[in-house]
Amino acid sequence: MTRIKYLALAAAILGAAGVATVGLTAGAAMAQTAQAKALVDAAKAQGIVGEQNDGLLGFVVASSDPALEAAVNEINAGRSQLYRQAAARNNVTVAAAGAAAFTEVVSTRLRPGEYYQSSTGAWVQK
Repeated sequence: MTRIKYLALAAAILGAAGVATVGLTAGAAMAQTAQAKALVDAAKAQGIVGEQNDGLLGFVVASSDPALEAAVNEINAGRSQLYRQAAARNNVTVAAAGAAAFTEVVSTRLRPGEYYQSSTGAWVQK
């Protein structure tokens, strides 16, 4: 995929969905509760949850909080749905759509101190 197409895909995914630092905001393509977003926001600020290099959220450290696990699963389900739709519209793989969104989120929306996953899978603090 060319860099221009990759950037256009990322912009389309993020623009259409309103991707926030911690996940996707509610939109036509998916639903996310305010409670899930708030739980994930707090967990990201604490270094418990981070952005995986596939565009989904992941646990930087293990969590024993069922509500937080459910919130991450809820947001990831919405992101996955969005990536499938973007991939179909742009004739790319779902993995490419998720990777494009990840790149955009890390470069423009991730706050200092929050975590993201490197290409090798290691967690890195911004």
